Amino acid sequence: MSFTVAIIGRPNVGKSTLFNRLVRQRLALVDDMPGVTRDRREGTALLGDLEFRVIDTAGLEDVTDNSLAGRMRSQTERAIADADVSLMVIDARTGVTPIDHHFAELLRRGAKPVILVANKSEGRVGLAGAYEAFELGLGDPVALSAEHGEGLGDLFDALLPFVPAMPEPVPVDEVAAALDAETEADDKPLQLAIVGRPNVGKSTLANSLLGEDRLLTGPEAGITRDSIAIDWDWRSRPVRLIDTAGLRRKNRIEEKLEKLSVSDTLRAIRFAEVVVLVLDATLMLEKQDLTIARLVEDEGRALVLALSKWDLIEDKPAALQQLKDRLQISLPQLLGITFVPVSGVTGAGLDKLMEAVFATHAVWNRRVGTPKLNRWLAEIQERHPPPIVNGRRLRLRYMTQANIRPPTFALFSSKPGDLPDAYRRYLVNLLRSDFDLPGVPIRVMLRKGDNPYADKKG
Repeated sequence: MSFTVAIIGRPNVGKSTLFNRLVRQRLALVDDMPGVTRDRREGTALLGDLEFRVIDTAGLEDVTDNSLAGRMRSQTERAIADADVSLMVIDARTGVTPIDHHFAELLRRGAKPVILVANKSEGRVGLAGAYEAFELGLGDPVALSAEHGEGLGDLFDALLPFVPAMPEPVPVDEVAAALDAETEADDKPLQLAIVGRPNVGKSTLANSLLGEDRLLTGPEAGITRDSIAIDWDWRSRPVRLIDTAGLRRKNRIEEKLEKLSVSDTLRAIRFAEVVVLVLDATLMLEKQDLTIARLVEDEGRALVLALSKWDLIEDKPAALQQLKDRLQISLPQLLGITFVPVSGVTGAGLDKLMEAVFATHAVWNRRVGTPKLNRWLAEIQERHPPPIVNGRRLRLRYMTQANIRPPTFALFSSKPGDLPDAYRRYLVNLLRSDFDLPGVPIRVMLRKGDNPYADKKG
């Protein structure tokens, strides 16, 4: 990005609405309840022909202790330090408040430039509030309405002075060489979502992986509300890490905001490639953990289990055996799933966790050749033939891999509807063991007909 912009201000002035408007997506949760945003959220903003990095932040409050509000303010201060310019947003309909004055004074003392934004400036009341914003001493306010997209041209003009000068043009041959190198390299980041029940250590684990206190953590359950995406590199391999809100049982989800958080987490799972399900090792595998694991499997995502708080476990071999036994009984559809003991506090096991993530991603992308599959299918039917239906034995005629991510196989039979589920599960388990596909969802789709490639002339 050419430059970085932080959106700051007291709670409920429309910072996340402005963020969503600039990134042209509904990435941040928006609600009338104050204090929805707690973590920093980053995105790529487009405003006219300007492209820049934008950071949404928690509402500023006059708190500096180690409380949740104090830790939220600390995260916002880091965003201001990282930015080239800050947008201080006020609510023009409410007018200037004492807390606006307080933070305006702090920003005037700082070294970073600030643009004053009077949001919700539509209508007479909003315009009056925008004029009132002059008294904050931060220069001319930019009057806009993030919700309706009004006044963005004025914001464009205000940001122009902070656009870095264009670099000297690069010779054409150097550009071509760079493009060739980029084409050869696989620069697409692995989409990695971290999920789990509330307060199992997801954000602590994410911070340990990143090597910084990037995400808000603490003893309070349910601190994370948004799914926060962060781009980073692990051993020179690009990863987009997504920390998510905790998933509770459906009958315990009551508030509208929590429903929005859950929806945001489910969306993160659907768009992930690999999902790390964080378990509290002191509680091991609970019913809600299994529900989340089955949800990930239903979505066809690759899954790795992280046993968090492993440093608190005394009898480690017994705990591992307990988990293995429970997985074999309760999660047979993901037989061979990888689990890694970790500690977000001490950093133990983090490299092994990421090695498991990339190994599972490779399995999720694995393709089996059609000739090999059909030799295998013939051998399986000789060893354990399909059942007899209406006096005739079912015949499985042909098999091919229709897709990857997850491995998906098409199985052709004259009567696919008569194949028992037990025999299909038997085939899935053998596919998993014989073709080295542990711990990932496997789909077998039954199709009617003969070998679709027989009698074709090429």
